[in-house]
Amino acid sequence: MADPNEFPLPPANFLFLVESILMQAQVQLGLLSFGENDERPEANLPLARHSIDILAMLQEKTKGNLTSEEQRLLENGLTELRFRFVQVSDELNRAAAPQSPPRTTAAGSDQGPLIVTADGGKGTKTE
Repeated sequence: MADPNEFPLPPANFLFLVESILMQAQVQLGLLSFGENDERPEANLPLARHSIDILAMLQEKTKGNLTSEEQRLLENGLTELRFRFVQVSDELNRAAAPQSPPRTTAAGSDQGPLIVTADGGKGTKTE
């Protein structure tokens, strides 16, 4: 008799393999959390890059041998993962970049970007 706590296993097919690696890469990018807290897990970019490379290798090695559903899942999954990889990389780079202090005038207010004009910033009209 089957154990009621046992979950049925999904079929061992190409779709399940691709979905497993896609899920693994999302976890490695810190996009999915399985814990009780809502805190985003830390990304592991080298490991995520490796999972993306595995999927790309599978795509190349199986070219011409996939059903349209398998091909669509692999192509769409790779496109999405590559996009998310760039997003997460950019977020991490921005967070790691040193923050420069805002430029202020002598009065101390934030001036925003400075624009240098041909008249040296005097505000006179040149013709």
